[in-house]
Amino acid sequence: MKRTSPDPQATPASVSAGRVGRPHGLDGSFYVTGARARLLALGGTVSVAGRSLEIVRRAGAEQRPIVRLAGVEDRAAAEALRGVELSVPAGETPALGEGEWWAHELEGCEVRDGEQLLGTVSRLLELPSCEALEVVPAHGRGQLLVPLVKDAIRRVAPAERRIEVNVDFLDLPRQARGQTPARDAAGGEPA
Repeated sequence: MKRTSPDPQATPASVSAGRVGRPHGLDGSFYVTGARARLLALGGTVSVAGRSLEIVRRAGAEQRPIVRLAGVEDRAAAEALRGVELSVPAGETPALGEGEWWAHELEGCEVRDGEQLLGTVSRLLELPSCEALEVVPAHGRGQLLVPLVKDAIRRVAPAERRIEVNVDFLDLPRQARGQTPARDAAGGEPA
């Protein structure tokens, strides 16, 4: 799938890189919770508590990175930031490869199979085996999870605010496909 530029009105001013987690060691390093590891490169800059700070240490795993920021010099300083969001200006996010999108590019997109509206993307979830779109159904309650796999996704067009899916692969129940039960001849509810 080819990546297209998002609608400029849908692009936020900044993209979350995660939140400051518990301190790691005594030098001001900390774990990042909910991390988007691509945004936490050594030498990069993140905004935290209204300040732009350089990442001077990057360790740990992609799922649980450990970082230290310039100016955060000890465990107490890291603890004082615990829970604070780390963000990167949207214009400074690294380029993604073909078939990749930032979560904010997909949030709010309509999910359709042809002309049939299934719902709207509320957020992107990172599951153990793949990423999935959490979709608020257009008709009905609950949520629908659409895995971001080739068999489920036909086309992603963030600039059009639209994602085409394959409802046959998703094996959706009849009502979730947007089909309404047939009414009786008098126009009443179905039998």
